[in-house]
Amino acid sequence: MTEEKKTAPNSSVGADAEQSGNYTNPIITDLNCDFNNYSDNISRIQIEMLREMDPTYLRTVSMAELYENVFYSNPPLIDGLLYTGTYLFVGAPKLGKSFFMAQLAYHVSTGTSFWNYSVRKGTVLYLALEDDYQRLQKRLYRMFGTESTDNLFFSVTSKQLGKGLTDQLSSFISKHPDTALVIIDTLQKVREASGESFSYGNDYDIISQLKEFADRHKICLLLVHHTRKQKSDDNFDMISGTNGLLGAADGAFLLHKSKRTSNEAVLEVSGRDQQDQKFHLMRNTETLAWELERADNELWKEPPDPLIEKIAEFITAENSEWVGTAMELVDKIKIETPINAVTKKLNVNASRLLNDYNIIYKNSRTHNGRRIEFHYKSK
Repeated sequence: MTEEKKTAPNSSVGADAEQSGNYTNPIITDLNCDFNNYSDNISRIQIEMLREMDPTYLRTVSMAELYENVFYSNPPLIDGLLYTGTYLFVGAPKLGKSFFMAQLAYHVSTGTSFWNYSVRKGTVLYLALEDDYQRLQKRLYRMFGTESTDNLFFSVTSKQLGKGLTDQLSSFISKHPDTALVIIDTLQKVREASGESFSYGNDYDIISQLKEFADRHKICLLLVHHTRKQKSDDNFDMISGTNGLLGAADGAFLLHKSKRTSNEAVLEVSGRDQQDQKFHLMRNTETLAWELERADNELWKEPPDPLIEKIAEFITAENSEWVGTAMELVDKIKIETPINAVTKKLNVNASRLLNDYNIIYKNSRTHNGRRIEFHYKSK
C-alpha cells in the first residue's frame, strides 16, 4: 500500500506504511558532495552486496533508521472506511451485497460522498461475474435513475487467478491509469479449483497473490465472498473457507441481518490500520440502496500537530517552494520544537502533508548537512 520514496511521490493514491515494500536508504545523493562521501557510498553498497551473498545474513532495520526514512501512503478511497489494499466483502447469499457493491462503485467513480463520508474520485472496474448486462442495467436504473458516469466499467466474464486474470486487470489499468477500485463479485468465480481449495495455505496464497497485485498498482481490490451457515462468537469467523482468507487480506466487511426478510442490516468493518466499526443500515424499499441509520462510534482522527499546521500555513500556492535546514525552518515558521526532532517528525508525517495539504516533502544529506525541501503540489 505504501511505497518508500526518495524523491517526490507520483500522483497515484492509498494506505498503509506497515505494508510497504523493501527497505532502502532514503538519503538522496547530492551531486555537489565531495569525493570522500561518494567513496563512502560506494563502499557501503559493496559491503551490503557482500553481506547479502551470505546465506545466513538477515537484513534488519533499527528503530533509529526507520525514523530516517520517508514512507508515502495513499489517501483513503472513502474517508475512514475504504483504503488502498485488498478487502473481503462478506455476507450470506442474496442479502444485497451486489447492490452495496454498485453503490460503492458509483460513488467512487463520481467522487460523490458515500453516506456522510468523503470520497476520492477514480475509475472503477466491477467484475459482476454472477450477473448479466441486462440485470446490471435494471439494477443501476433502479438505484440511480438515468444518472450515469464514464468512469465506471463492468464485465460479466473474466479469466481465473493464475490463468490470465491479473494480465486482464493490468491491461485495464494501463488504459485507465486513474483506476482506484476493482470489485470482483465473487471471489469463488476467479479462484482456481484445486484439490486443497479449502486449506489454510491455499486460501492465504490466493489472497496474497491478489494483495500483491493491488499493492503494486496502488488500488483497492474488493472481493465479494459468502458466509457459512455455522454461527460463531466472532462474526468474522463465519467467512466461508479458512482463516487464511482474512489473515492475508488487509481487512473485511461483514454484512448480516437478524432476519432475512428485514430491511435492517448491520455492517461490521475490521482492518489492519483502521478502527473496527459497526454501521446500522436500512435498505431503501424503492431503490434497494443501503442507507446509513447510525454508526456505533465516531471515526478516529489524527490530532493536530503544531509543526504540520505551521508548515501548511507557510507553504501555499502563492509561496510554493522552500529549501533550508531544520534550524532555518524552525526560525522561519516561529515554532518551539527540538531541532533534532524536526526531520523525524516530517518523515513520519510526509503522507499527511501531501494528502491533507498538497505539500511534497523531501530531505537530503549534503556535505553541509541535512537539507529540507517543500513543494506545493497544484491540485
